[in-house]
Amino acid sequence: MTTSLNRLSEYRIMWILVFFDLPTETKKDRKAAAKFRKDLQGDGFTMFQFSIYIRHCASRENMDVHIKRVNSFLPEHGKVGVLYITDKQFGEMQVFYGKKEDKPQPVPLQLELF
Repeated sequence: MTTSLNRLSEYRIMWILVFFDLPTETKKDRKAAAKFRKDLQGDGFTMFQFSIYIRHCASRENMDVHIKRVNSFLPEHGKVGVLYITDKQFGEMQVFYGKKEDKPQPVPLQLELF
């Protein structure tokens, strides 16, 4: 039982945040930026803000796989940053909305098999 609790620990479950600033001056740049976003979404990332995508990972090992994939998606130009945090840290994030209240985006569902 301890093993399954350790496996599901809020300190073992990870979140990856990908931040990027990609050029969009030319048609080629816009196409590369769109492809990068599409590749992120294809790998299970969801948009948090326009240039920030997030992904839940069940473990650090799983996180490493997805970070390598992000590296393989990199466009020719632009700046991409990757930050990873524990589920505990992600849960403590404060998100503020403008004075006119919007409905918050639903958190992606995670399927767990026991």
